[in-house]
Amino acid sequence: MAGERTQSVIKRIIRQVGLECAAQGQSLSETLVAFMVKAVVLDPRNDFNMDRILTENDMQDLIQLCVTRLLDTTNPSLSTIKMQVYFDMNYANRDELLSEQERVLEGKLAPLVRAITESGPHAQEDMENVYQKIITYALLRSGMGSPADIEAVREVTAALQSVLSQTEMITFISLSKKDKEQQLKDLAMLVSGIRLYNKQCQKGGSSIDDLPDILNKAIPLATRTLDERLNSCQLLAHRYTALLESMQENPHRHSQLSSLKLKEALFNVRQYEAFLCILQSNTIASAQEVESLNVQFEAAMMILKNTVADKTSIDSEEVFPLFMELSKLWTSFQDEMLLLRFLTNMTNDLQQFLEVQSQLFPEEMLTSLLEGVTVKSDEERIKETMGTKVNVSDFKNQEWLFPETTDNFDQLLIQYRGFCAHSIGVKGITLRGNPAIGILKHKEKYYVFSSKEAAYLFAQDPDKFIQLNVEKAKKYAELIQLLELHHQFEYLVPRAQTRSANRGSLKPPSKRDSGTQTDTHILPPTIVTSYEWNEWELRRKAIKLANLRRKLTHSMQTDLSHMRRENFTQVYLPKDAGTQTKRDNSSNVPKPQIFLKGLRGGPSPTTHMVTVDLTRPLDET
Repeated sequence: MAGERTQSVIKRIIRQVGLECAAQGQSLSETLVAFMVKAVVLDPRNDFNMDRILTENDMQDLIQLCVTRLLDTTNPSLSTIKMQVYFDMNYANRDELLSEQERVLEGKLAPLVRAITESGPHAQEDMENVYQKIITYALLRSGMGSPADIEAVREVTAALQSVLSQTEMITFISLSKKDKEQQLKDLAMLVSGIRLYNKQCQKGGSSIDDLPDILNKAIPLATRTLDERLNSCQLLAHRYTALLESMQENPHRHSQLSSLKLKEALFNVRQYEAFLCILQSNTIASAQEVESLNVQFEAAMMILKNTVADKTSIDSEEVFPLFMELSKLWTSFQDEMLLLRFLTNMTNDLQQFLEVQSQLFPEEMLTSLLEGVTVKSDEERIKETMGTKVNVSDFKNQEWLFPETTDNFDQLLIQYRGFCAHSIGVKGITLRGNPAIGILKHKEKYYVFSSKEAAYLFAQDPDKFIQLNVEKAKKYAELIQLLELHHQFEYLVPRAQTRSANRGSLKPPSKRDSGTQTDTHILPPTIVTSYEWNEWELRRKAIKLANLRRKLTHSMQTDLSHMRRENFTQVYLPKDAGTQTKRDNSSNVPKPQIFLKGLRGGPSPTTHMVTVDLTRPLDET
């Protein structure tokens, strides 16, 4: 209940601050106002106790302090916070930017896709209308021309007719909605590939920009602009650092100069430098990607030319994948163009947040203040300390890491964005640490230092100096993001970093109602049948068990059983066997064949009978 009341009070304060700033002509984002409210509460100079509930007077004082700071246009700290909020709300890495672009494109094409996939025309005129919509879809999807460009529409129509003629529309319409959507994407890629090939052969493509050539010219220009601005802000940081060190050595030398404003200006240019480094690394990665794409595109185009050559007809299964590969590579060029445009806009927009400190400390003023002061760059400071190292034997309970003895030394996650862990809280300035001096590992975190003396002082009581850095961040709220102290102030973590797994948010966490439902019995029942809830039943069983202890077991034998004993016999199991006692045989005897001649008589009165035996002998059978 107390948490809900606190949130409602904070929302009320944020809303009131925003309204009062708007009344003064300053329209500020809710995120900026919320950050400023919490920054003012954190600042110990404002005497707000976070352990007690704010009274009505406290809230009015808090509102007035926030409005005053937000309307102070001469405050470098406010410019730094605005720069942090702007970068947090607008910056996106490569994957996020491209996925968002794809989502926007899908949203724009969604009505056209529905009109194509959900229609089932049968009349010839309706089919022609759907075919025209497919031409429009292929043109918009490719991003190579406008539907108002007649020449581009004519090229898309010719390319589409080569892969999907109007006579084949019946087959397309008979597909399911999901298959139609996939077919549309494939058709758009094929049409794009054909147009790119025709442009290479100088047979059209006048509306297609030469993206490889544009990128090859634009990326060096963007890199050069980033380098110039990075060098300029680093020079400013070196000057401000030298001036602050000079003021600390001799406080009366520049008594008319505000040390507070100078520190805020230093933090401003350091934050600007950090953001420029992020944009520079993205630009370098984009340049490497474009270089790789150029090689792949030339190779794919060469393969396609060799495949097509001067043939009048070619198998679609052989050439269609080549057209689609060409289209994918061109889409990658378009992605790099989008990314480069985004990085250029971010670079230009960040420039506005340096105006306040440049007005407070113009070039002429800095030049006069720096007379007799040695300005050292970060590289020069590191070179001066390259020969010094921490003696590990001086610290028995501390772990130090060195480049020559540590694997993946360059990949260690250094605290405070690589700035000296001692100078922040003690001097209130940001000096680049030199890892070669030694990296202190304390509570699984790594710290670097600008000098051997600073390392020794910090190592004597690390927790003390870490707390000093936290207190310094409470006074200068911009240090929370500059030094990446988000684990110390979890409710002030940038929203942009919530997209990674281990970071939080500037905005209050979004809330929503949700519900879950589970099965009544997700596991098989485990009912204990011996369980009894009845106390009397348990007593009855206990008495029964107690009575058994006094019982005896008896055995007896009878006259019929006392002489008996168990017998057993062993027999062999029958086996299968067979015998033969006779065999079949046969013999054959000759068949008697005896003929009698003269039984009918003859011309003479006397009968003369002759017997003829034609039986075969036995030895012939």
